[in-house]
Formats: sequence, C-alpha cells, structure tokens
Amino acid sequence: MSKKVAMAGIEQYWASGQFATDLAGLVAHETESQNPDKRAELGDYLSQAIEPRLSRLGFDCEIHCNPNPAGGPLLTAQRLEDAALPTVLIYGHGDVVRGQAEQWREGLQPYELVEQGELLYGRGTADNKGQHLVNLAALEAVINARGALGFNVKVLMEMSEECGSAGLREFCQQQRAALAADVLIASDGPRLQADTPTVFLGSRGGMSFELSVELREGAHHSGNWGGLLADPAIILAHALASITDARGQIQIQAWLPDSLTDAVRAALAGLPIDDERGPDIDPDWGEQDLSPAERAYGWNSFTVLAMTSGVPEAPVNAIAASARATCQLRFVVGTDVPGVLPALRSHLDERGFGCVQIKASGDNIFPATRLDPEHPWVGFVTASIQRASGVTPHLLPNLAGSLPNDCFADVLGLPTVWIPHSYRGCSQHAPNEHQLKSVSRSGLQLMTALYWDIGQGDVPKARAVL
Repeated sequence: MSKKVAMAGIEQYWASGQFATDLAGLVAHETESQNPDKRAELGDYLSQAIEPRLSRLGFDCEIHCNPNPAGGPLLTAQRLEDAALPTVLIYGHGDVVRGQAEQWREGLQPYELVEQGELLYGRGTADNKGQHLVNLAALEAVINARGALGFNVKVLMEMSEECGSAGLREFCQQQRAALAADVLIASDGPRLQADTPTVFLGSRGGMSFELSVELREGAHHSGNWGGLLADPAIILAHALASITDARGQIQIQAWLPDSLTDAVRAALAGLPIDDERGPDIDPDWGEQDLSPAERAYGWNSFTVLAMTSGVPEAPVNAIAASARATCQLRFVVGTDVPGVLPALRSHLDERGFGCVQIKASGDNIFPATRLDPEHPWVGFVTASIQRASGVTPHLLPNLAGSLPNDCFADVLGLPTVWIPHSYRGCSQHAPNEHQLKSVSRSGLQLMTALYWDIGQGDVPKARAVL
C-alpha cells in the first residue's frame, strides 16, 4: 500500500488506452440539454454511464427528478467510510451544448471520439465529460492501491449546466444535509496554460438580457421612406455604443465592482493571460488602467452576443421595423447584481433612448463567488499539486467564466476549490471541441496524488455548519 502503487495504477490506466476508451463511451451519449429532442439521453447518461461506474467503486447512488421542470435529472452518490473522516463533495455535469455536426471539420463527428495526434476530439471531451472522468478514474486508482480512500466522498452530477443549471440551487437547498461535506473539489473550465496546473476558487457571475427597439408594424421601402422613418438598428447601435466606450470600457458606474483590492491584485500579478493555442488578446481592449489578468479575473465585462435587424440572410431594400440585441454582463464579487438592469434603464433614459426595451433572460444568472486564497483547503490542495507536478500551480481568485459555484459556496456553505483539466484553446461550446492528451494525463496524475494525500489525514478540519 503506497502512493507509488496508486500513481503506477493511474499511469497504466492512461498508457493502456483505457481512458480514451472510457471517454469515447461517455462522448457517445448525445446529452444536449438545450435540445428538447435529446431529453431521454440525459437520464441515460446517468443510469448507463455514471451509476454503474460509481456502484462498482462502492458508492450508493440515486437518480433524482429535477425540482425545476425545465431541468434534467441529477445523480447523487456517496461512499462513506467513517463518519470521523473528512468528506469531499465532487461535482460534474454530463450535459453538453448542441453538437453542431455540420460545422465540424471533415473527418470529425461530435459524438464519436476521434484521436488525432495529441488531441482527443468530441463533444464533451473538455466540457465536462473528460474532466469528471479524470476525477472518477483517480478515485478508482486510490481505492485499488489502498483498498479504501481514507476519506468520504459524495458526488453530485447534474444534466442542466448548459441551460443555466436549472433547478440546481433548489436541489441543493432540499438536499443540504445529504450533501454536507468539508470541501468541494471539482473540475471544470480551463487551465491558464496547458502545461501548468491551475486552481481557481470561484467564478465570475454572468447575466444575459435583451435590448430591443420596436418602432412599427412591418418594413418599408428604403427609397420611399429613407430619411423619413427612424431606423431601429441605428437607434439600437447608438444605445449599445453608450454602454461602453470605443475600447469596451464600461460607462455605467453602477456596473463597476468594488472588490479589486490590493490583495486580489497581488494574487493576479504575474499570472499569464496569453496562450499560444488560443487567439491573441487585444492589448487595447478593456479597462485601460488594469492589467490583462485584472480585466479577465478581477473586473466586469460587457458583451453583445448577437444582433439582428431585418433579414440578414436575405437583405431587402427596406427599413426594418425592429432591432434586437442579446447582451451579457460578466461580473465579479462586489457587483450590485439586483441593480444592474435598473441602472441600465436609467442610463438609457438619460441619453434619450427611452424607446429601447430591456428584457431579462429568465433566471439564467450565475452569481459571482470567490473563496479567500488564504483558506486552509487552498493551501492543502496547492501543496499537493506542487508536490505531484513539481511546479507551483497558477492560483486564480475566480474563473473568468461562470459556474454554478454559488450552489456550493452559498447554499451548502462549502469552501470551493476547482482544478480544471482542460485548456483555453479547447473549442469549448464550438465545433471541433477537443482535449489535449497531456492535460488529461496530467489531471489523472494530480488528482490521484491529491486523493491519496487527503486519505493520509492531516487535512483542514472545519466543516460547514448547516
């Protein structure tokens, strides 16, 4: 019984090709939570792909209906070895965005794992099937080597993350006692750089909304009516342009956070932001007085996700009757979230854009979260990763993207530590989604070492009070 045995076991799992085989089985499930026609696939993934694996490892599993009819099923599982031992909660999501099969490169299919050189292609390889497979395989390696984990584990897997985690908050509220743990250690999102482990402690929040201008019934000939009828697209374009300046700096004071403290700046100092496998960043975009890392991880950003007026695919010589834009604000802790849309309304009215309507996009809002970098579990995890990898991991106060971390940090009251097993150039949510073999292999090694270390004892003791 030794750590070396566990590490050798996980290396054999990788070298034998079993990881790729297992991942292919997960990818084959077309778990598109945004597609009503794939509803049955969501439950099949849990019952056919996840529950058998966990049951084999000694977990008691249960599949639950979502308290929100818009959401897919959820799975909970627990392996309780001793009430006196620490308990780790593991989260993952098995749903994916739409496959977009017609847009994938020749020779690739979203629901067939394809290995090309150092890349594993397939929908969910990076987000999130490949990531939770890494963690489950690492658990198995420790059990095989030690005969036990040396700690308790609870697993929560949802099938609605790509739809805003519908019902997850309500489910966690209902299951607070069943999900009680000492810490959440989960995996999603990308590393800052593919060759260096990353740990992040929360996420930026995200909220979407629609701006629209509805001026009249029907379109009218641009020759007969040009210069006489107001153009809704031009009005909307000017309204949007008032929200930021020409380099994307937010102009609504109430949208700015108050949490970019000296401590957060220090944590972000020196962190890399460029990645050779991703697009080049635009150095003259975003808040001028902030570093690139501060813009992405310590500040808020506004984005126009889509705009329409008229019929873009078949333009005609007519002044459109309406224009619409779907917008998004990514925000950090310290933002007055309830005040975002009222502040926007006041901003537009003050500038003469009273005709611009604002519509919130349902309940699809991820709150922002951030764990104190000085928390004992952060030190424990980063020390384990450093021992296993030989390098100091990048430590982020929060991810630039959004995750349902509030369900764990706020509802369950847990310290939350995330260890991503992907990289920023993985084409997540796009055609040709893929995973780097080197990142998956590294993740298997790091998580096996971390789980072994947790089972050795001498971990932070404080448990959230329910």
